[in-house]
Amino acid sequence: MEKVLPLEDLLERVGELRQRRKKIVFTNGCFDILHPGHVSYLQKARQLGDTLIVGINSDRSVRELKGELRPILTQEERCQLLSGLESVNFITIFNESTPRELIRTLLPDILVKGGDWGVEEIVGREAVETAGGRVVSLPFEIGHSSSGIIERILRRYKTNP
Repeated sequence: MEKVLPLEDLLERVGELRQRRKKIVFTNGCFDILHPGHVSYLQKARQLGDTLIVGINSDRSVRELKGELRPILTQEERCQLLSGLESVNFITIFNESTPRELIRTLLPDILVKGGDWGVEEIVGREAVETAGGRVVSLPFEIGHSSSGIIERILRRYKTNP
C-alpha cells in the first residue's frame, strides 16, 4: 500500500475509513531531519486512534517558515523516511504555510501537535472541535529538534573540519 497520497486519493481513503468507523488522527510538520523525538511523537499520536495521517510542509513551505537554507531533506526524502515508520499510515504534502485548509478538508477525529503548541494555538482546532473532534497537545521531548541537530553538526564541523 502506498502511504504518500495526493489529497484527492487521501480523501477517498478517509471516506473508506469512516465507513468502517475508524478513528482518524492527523498531525503535521516539516519533519526536516527525522529524529527520535519525531518517532516517539508519531507513535504516541498513532495510539490515539486507528489511522495516523501526517501532513508535511512542501519544500517551498518549509523555506517560507524556516529560511532559504531549509529544508535539509527534500519533501520526497522526508516522505520516504516517514513512510518507513509503522506508526504512520498515510502522508500528504501541503504547500501552504499552515495546514488550516487541509485540516478543514480532512476533518480528523483527533488533531495532534507537540507540546510546544498550546491547544488554543493549534491551527485547525476550531474546525475539528466544531465537527465534534478533539485536539491534543502531546508532551514535548526536550533535547530533540531538527534545528538542534543542525547546530550540533555545525559546531562539530567548526572544531573538526
